Amino acid sequence: MHRARFYTLSASCPDQVGIIARVSGFIAENGGWILESSFHADALTGRYFMRIEIKADSLPFLLAEFRERFGAAVATPLGMDWRITDSAVKKRVVVLVSKQEHCLYDLLARWQARELDIEIPCVVSNHDSFRGFVEWHGIPFHHVPVAGDDKTRAYAEIARIFDDVRGDCMVLARYMQILSPQLCDAYPGRIINIHHSFLPSFAGAKPYHQAYERGVKLIGATCHYVTSELDAGPIIEQDVIRIDHSDSPEDMVRYGKDIEKTVLARGLRYHLEDRVLVHGNKTVVFR
Repeated sequence: MHRARFYTLSASCPDQVGIIARVSGFIAENGGWILESSFHADALTGRYFMRIEIKADSLPFLLAEFRERFGAAVATPLGMDWRITDSAVKKRVVVLVSKQEHCLYDLLARWQARELDIEIPCVVSNHDSFRGFVEWHGIPFHHVPVAGDDKTRAYAEIARIFDDVRGDCMVLARYMQILSPQLCDAYPGRIINIHHSFLPSFAGAKPYHQAYERGVKLIGATCHYVTSELDAGPIIEQDVIRIDHSDSPEDMVRYGKDIEKTVLARGLRYHLEDRVLVHGNKTVVFR
């Protein structure tokens, strides 16, 4: 069931007395109806975080005017970093994939079932393998090869495609290329990766084989934002499953595919619903 239209306000600011009163007071003074609210005070950083859903038709003005009024009356005086989004505007998610299909298949199935209520304007891959599958879904497919001596041109083309389709978010659904620092820096907090490891353990290639050699009893997956530092961006979501001495590296890869799909879908949903607030290299996630 799809809910009535609402706005999502997410913000952080220096912790201080009266934050909730100022924010909720502004909303109430304008007839706003709060549907859901979450708050967190970080004692170590002295930072306050919040996420509030507001019933759209309860306000007497449109979102642009809300931004102007709220910014002047509340956000600027409190020193806020903030944004507000409209549930009626679907996020545009560009999916990047290489040769492993499980995360791509899962995302398209959730999109087709409207479990993820998004637009997928295109899929980009450094291989041509999934063109038929993607186009069968009515989604444009872009083959952008990434040659050893041609990576700069390839990443520039990916950025061009992302901008041309007005992408909001880029999802690396087992895209097995290391993005350039320039591409990472161009879209901070907008590129999401699924790593087949419970980071920070076993970063880089073949983490399940690394885990097997180490004799671990838990394997997992990590959904995180991409930064120029490899596999070290702010973590959005993680999960693990238990294994034992009888499991081979191939068993672990098979188990891992299931957990990768689940963790990526959850992490992407949190991002799309504006439940993730980044502070430094950490996140606050209002589930």
